[in-house]
Amino acid sequence: MWLFRFFLNILGYATFIIPGYFLITYFKRINYLETGRGFCFPAIRSCVFGTDSKNAVLDDVSVAPRAETESTSSTRQSMKLIFCAAGLQGSYLTWGVLQERVMTRSYGGTEEEGGGGGEHFSDSQFLVFMNRILALTVAGLCCVVFKQPRHGVPMYKYSFASLSNILSSWCQYEALKYISFPTQVLAKASKVIPVMLMGKLISHKSYEYWEYFTAALISVGVSMFLLSSSPIKHPPTVTTFSGLFLLAGYITFDSFTSNWQDNLFMYKVSSVQMMFGVNLFSCLFTVGSLLEQGAFFDSLAFMVRHSEFALHAVLLSICSACGQLFIFYTIAQFGAAVFTIIMTLRQALAILLSCFLYGHTVTIIGGLGIVLVFLALFLRVYARSRMKRNGKRTAPPPLQKV
Repeated sequence: MWLFRFFLNILGYATFIIPGYFLITYFKRINYLETGRGFCFPAIRSCVFGTDSKNAVLDDVSVAPRAETESTSSTRQSMKLIFCAAGLQGSYLTWGVLQERVMTRSYGGTEEEGGGGGEHFSDSQFLVFMNRILALTVAGLCCVVFKQPRHGVPMYKYSFASLSNILSSWCQYEALKYISFPTQVLAKASKVIPVMLMGKLISHKSYEYWEYFTAALISVGVSMFLLSSSPIKHPPTVTTFSGLFLLAGYITFDSFTSNWQDNLFMYKVSSVQMMFGVNLFSCLFTVGSLLEQGAFFDSLAFMVRHSEFALHAVLLSICSACGQLFIFYTIAQFGAAVFTIIMTLRQALAILLSCFLYGHTVTIIGGLGIVLVFLALFLRVYARSRMKRNGKRTAPPPLQKV
C-alpha cells in the first residue's frame, strides 16, 4: 500500500507543480519583468524572477561573508561548530525518540509493549505537515523580528528543496512500518558519501581525496557500532524490500535537499529566509495533497480522540522546527558535508541513548567503531585547517568567488 500512497501524494503535489511550471514559463516567455505592471507585479517578480533577476547570484556582495569567515579565529569557528552540533543533537535526538513512539506504538490501548489493542496512527504525510506548519510560523516570526538581507532568489527555486524534503521525510516515517529502527539508523549513518556525490552533481563541487577517505571511515565506523549494538531482547522487525526501497528514497531525496539548499545560499539568503521559503511550499504541497485525499480531517479527528498523540505531534513539530534552524545555519556556515557528518554522529548517539535507557550492551567492535569515527573527524578537521592555512598564502582573492 505504501507505493499507492506515494503516487497519491505525488499526484497531489502535481496539482500545484504543473500549473506553476506553465505559469513560470509563460511569464518568462513574455518577458513580464520588462512589460508587466499592476497590483500583482511585485508578487510575480518575487516568485518568478527574484528581486535582482538579472544578477541573482551576487558577485561582489557574496565575497564579503566569505572574507569575514576566513578572517575569524579558529576558536570562534570551533565554538560555532560546537553550537551547531549541540543544537542538532538535542533537537533530533528528541525528535527520533518521538518519531519511533508515534509510528510504532498504538494510542488509546492499555496493552504493554508488544501487545495488541489500541489505535495506530498511519498517515505519515500529516506528520510532515505538522512539522512544516510550525517551522513556517517560527521562520516567519524570525523574519519579522530580526533584520534580514535583501531577498534576491526567485521564490519558485525553494520548491525543489521543499519537494525533496517532504518526500524524504515521508519515506523516513513510512520506513519504520517495514524495517527495524537500527536498520533505519544504519542507513542514515551512511549518507556522507551520497551527499558528497550529490554535491558534485548539483553544485559541481570538487572534493579532496582526504574528504572521501574520512567520509568512508565515518560510515564504516558508525556501521560497525550500529551493527554490533542492535537490540537482542526482542526479535527485530522483518526487513522487507519495501523498507529498503523507502530508505533508498530517503537517502536520495535528503542528499538532494541539503545540496540544493547549499547552492541557494550563493544568493546571500539567510537561514530563516531559507527556512521560510522551503516550508512555505512544503505546507502548500502537503495540505493540498491531504485535502484532496480526504486525510486531513481524519488525522485531526485522531488527534481529538487521543490527546497523547496530539502532545507527541506538537513536541515532534517543535523539535523539527528548532532542528531546521540549526540545519540551515550549519549548512550556511560549514556546508552540506559537515552537516551530514554531525547528523551521522547523531545516529551513534541515538544508539548510545538506547543502550543507556534499555540496557543494551556495547561490544568491542562497537567501541572500535566509535574510536574510528572520532579519528576520522580529527583527520578531517586537521586536513581542512591545513588546507585553509595554505589557501590563505597561495590563492588569490578572486578565486574565492568560485
